[in-house]
Formats: sequence, structure tokens, C-alpha cells
Amino acid sequence: MEQFGDSKGQVFLVIDPDGYRPNVGIILLRNDCRVFWARRVSRDGWQFPQGGMRTDETPEEAMYRELREETGLMPDDVELLGATPGWLRYKLPRRFVRQRQKPLCIGQKQVWFLVRLLSSDQRVKLDTCAKPEFDRFRWVDFWYPADHVVHFKRGVYRRALSHFEPLVG
Repeated sequence: MEQFGDSKGQVFLVIDPDGYRPNVGIILLRNDCRVFWARRVSRDGWQFPQGGMRTDETPEEAMYRELREETGLMPDDVELLGATPGWLRYKLPRRFVRQRQKPLCIGQKQVWFLVRLLSSDQRVKLDTCAKPEFDRFRWVDFWYPADHVVHFKRGVYRRALSHFEPLVG
């Protein structure tokens, strides 16, 4: 497993031997069964919160860190409802693969989590870290993201939503 550090000296898992970067994805569910949908800063791309794992984290620990960094929510603000039993993978389109970067990253592998919001929507803060990932959010129907995320992530989104659908409602 190739590794690299960030500006804080924290080590992230970068790329596994198959070329995938370990990552977590988070589906944040409200009591009305709508899900959190956020717009990436300075882009028109919308997605669920997600992020890379550090070498010293379990997927669940990475999920809570990413949740805090990207939404401002703390573990007490949510209830963990479930996780995918293994990795869900997607490949990056060829134009996004950095051919000169070694080792070569061809996509991401993700453990997905479903969490229910226990606190008020007002607790969501997109600017809790120095470089926010999102600048807007809204609550959408459960299946909306499967058809509206960038095309190369749609298969993973459908598999994650299908896995969690029995837990919703």
C-alpha cells in the first residue's frame, strides 16, 4: 500500500496494489427519509460526503472524521444505521487518471455508511475546516443522487443506496 502525508503530517492510504484509493462514503439521512446532497466548492458537481482514509483509522473512524470535516456534525448528532460489508469500487474516466503519477490511481474503493441525523439541520456547518469541500447543500429524495451524481460514480451510488434501502423508512 503506497502512502503519503498531508500538511499536518497525517498519513493517508493512497493507492492499493490494484490502483484504488481507500475511501469512505456517507449517506446522511433525515427522519423524513431525505438525504443530504452537497455541491462541491467552485463546481456544479453534487455528491454525498466522502474522503480518504488515514493509515491509523478504521473505516468507521474515517467516516466520523469526514462527517465532522465536511458537515460539522459530531458523532452525537447522528446514529449509525449500517455499513456496506466490503469495498464498492469505481474507476475514474481516463481523462482524470494522472498518468505521470506513481503509483497510478485508477479509482476509489469505498466503504459506505448510512447515518441518521438526530439533531437539527441547523447543526450542519460546511465551513468548519480551513478548506471546505462544499458550499451548498439540500435534502433530496433517497434515490435522487443515483441519477444526478457524476456519471462514473452512479454504479457505486446505486449499489450503496440499494444496500441501505431496507434500513430506511
